[in-house]
Amino acid sequence: MDSKVWLITGAGRGMGVDITKAALKAGHKVVATGRNIDSVAKALGEDENLLIVKLDVTKQADADAAVNAAVEKFGRIDVLVNNAANFIAGFFEELTQEEIGQQLQTSLIGPMIVTRAVLPIMRKQRSGHIIAISSTAGLTSLEFCSAYSASKFGLEGFIQALQTEVSPFGINTTIVNPGFFRTELLTEQSTKYADNPIADYSEKREQLMQFWKGANGQQPGDPAKLARALVTIANEEKPPLRFLAGADAVGTAEQVATTLQQQANAYRELSSSMAFA
Repeated sequence: MDSKVWLITGAGRGMGVDITKAALKAGHKVVATGRNIDSVAKALGEDENLLIVKLDVTKQADADAAVNAAVEKFGRIDVLVNNAANFIAGFFEELTQEEIGQQLQTSLIGPMIVTRAVLPIMRKQRSGHIIAISSTAGLTSLEFCSAYSASKFGLEGFIQALQTEVSPFGINTTIVNPGFFRTELLTEQSTKYADNPIADYSEKREQLMQFWKGANGQQPGDPAKLARALVTIANEEKPPLRFLAGADAVGTAEQVATTLQQQANAYRELSSSMAFA
């Protein structure tokens, strides 16, 4: 197995820590990034194959500087993991446009900014692998998740288009759809709830807040196993365009496929009658 250079966003907490540790354990070099380099260093310790760099994914200057630091230290970037995430939950009407903007900024614009910084390096190398951590919320949407799902649906549309554009240069992309994993996404540092209550939603809001807060720490997925799976995938000559992580994610994907087929069949005749006569 060849040693590769990984650049991982959001490496100071949650899944990013596990991905970094798994890549290092497998003998790879890792550029671990986060907004607070002290917390990244605290979470990861020291390793000769590890470089810790400050990166706020919403800032192009940070992304360019992180990529430059990576290339200066290790000479190349083989795998980019767009992992940095947050979760702004709430009914659409109770979310402010500003909150929706914050969600899109971190989960959609952020990966675009970091990918933009990395692509010239990968194109020059004529090789590379961009892994985007989406969610089952990128396959289907749930109430209370309109902003989050909008960001993940957008991320997937971006990556699918990018795949076609960059594959001639030997660059692969993989969308990862994790189900419920026991990460820090639902902790108070990563989750924010809409605080603009409308009385009509109150009863349902209380139930859903209870569900999401109760789910924290109870998720079935083991992030260390997902991290090891990503290392396996990144070693494949032809990595998958999509990887469903967790039995619950597989179930969701199958349900989405079935529903789409039903919707295509339900109005097939009317849908197919739109051409000029």
